[in-house]
This record gives sequence, C-alpha cells and structure tokens, in this order.
Amino acid sequence: MPTVIINGINIFYEEKGNPKSENVVFFLNGVMASTSSWSFQVPVFEKLGFRIILHDFRGQLRSDKPEGSYTFKQHADDTIELMNYLHIDQAHMIGTSYGGEVALKLAIDHSARVKSISLIDSVSELDEVLKGLVYGWIDAAKAKEGERFFKLMMPTIYSDTFIKNNGEMLEKRAVAMRQIDPSYFDGQISLYKTFLNDVFMTQALHTISCPTLIICGENDILKPRKFSKIIHDEIKGSEYLIIPDCGHVTIFEKPNDLNSALLGFVLKQN
Repeated sequence: MPTVIINGINIFYEEKGNPKSENVVFFLNGVMASTSSWSFQVPVFEKLGFRIILHDFRGQLRSDKPEGSYTFKQHADDTIELMNYLHIDQAHMIGTSYGGEVALKLAIDHSARVKSISLIDSVSELDEVLKGLVYGWIDAAKAKEGERFFKLMMPTIYSDTFIKNNGEMLEKRAVAMRQIDPSYFDGQISLYKTFLNDVFMTQALHTISCPTLIICGENDILKPRKFSKIIHDEIKGSEYLIIPDCGHVTIFEKPNDLNSALLGFVLKQN
C-alpha cells in the first residue's frame, strides 16, 4: 500500500484514473471513512479521464494516528504537501462531511491550488445538537467495541428509508466492525475532538473565491440543511443542491444523483 511521509507522519494514498491528465480530483473522506468509501464515485470520474487522488487523513484508517486533537489547517497542509509530492499544481476538491470541511480550509488557506470545491453534507460551525451527537461518538469509541459502535452511530448518519431498505447489508457491516484494529478508535477520538475544537470557519467563508457546489441530504439529521445554507449564503456565487429522501451519507444513499451533480459541476470548471 502506498504511503508517503508528509509533515513527519505516514499518509496513505491511492491514485486512480489517468496519471497524465491535468484534470485532477481529490476525494476527501468523511471522518469514519477511508479511501474505499468513494467506490461509487471514482469509476465515473475514471471513465472521463480524470486523475484521481484519495488519501486517509492523519488519524484515519491507514495513515498514522499521532496523538490528537489536530487542526483543519494540518489536514489542509497535509493535502497540499501530498499535491507537491505528486507534482500537482491545482485540483478539484470533493469532500463529504469532515472532508468537506477540509476542502473549505483548503479554499481559505490555499486558494491558488484549488480549482473548485464540492461540499457534501458539511458544516462551518456547530450547534448544541451536533456537539452532543459527536460527544456521544467519543464515548462510544472509547469502548473500542466495533459492532456496538457502528450500531450506535448508524441512526445518526443514515436516513430512515436507507436503513429500512438495507438492513441486512448494515448488519453485515456492523458484524465486520468486530475485526477492526483498536487503533482505529484512537484515531477517531482525535478526529472527533478536532471537529469539536476547530470546525469554526463561517467568518472566513466570504474569502472563498473558487467555484463552489454545496450538496445536502434532505433528511440529514447530523448536519442538517441549515448548515449548508449558511455556507451557501456566505460564499458568493456558490451553487446549492438538496438531494431528496437522503440522510447524511449521500455518497452511499444516492450515488447516482450525487454523481450527476458532481460531474456536471466539475466539468463546467474545466
């Protein structure tokens, strides 16, 4: 598995698609996810000849997990150093949830390196309900019981419709979590604390000048539509799309609708 030392730690990354293409897309993971989570999106961009880069953030599954919490600046700087290592000058940034928040920080701090950002179910600030849910995740992660952790987390990220229609698949995923390495939970706790301590970016959103697409699942109870609307209102010229009957994990629940929106938006920028 390819890793590279970035800012003193090992970062896992994957490269797919056309390695010679100047049209580069970074897919930025949600907090509990890894590079494999983009399996519904990557093939669509591959077919159109994009160069595709995926990586696990510090603290995530196959990258190092130094003691946290971290900052979104660190995640953004790690991404820029990975771009430098791969000789990439500019890229489209597509991020879901936590990855969308990293994309925001990239657009704020490294605007010359970002062609566009697409934010899926992301926020630029917190409310008390979101804080409470994440504190609950921290408590669940401390137990390091994978199946129980997944089942406690599941209702906060998937829609009622998706859970009803995919019960067997979700049960298998829960059982598979029994085998997860305990270090996964240490990294998760650091990432959750990073989110709680450092996701506050609303005041800087007006500085973002790159093309921006904001997407939110209609029934996202973790990061509901009001947060996406805040981002849309603060970023001049941004586009805003709500995906019907969809929870927080839009990349799994409505991949066809999402892929159509992402491709249409990114292709307009090339």
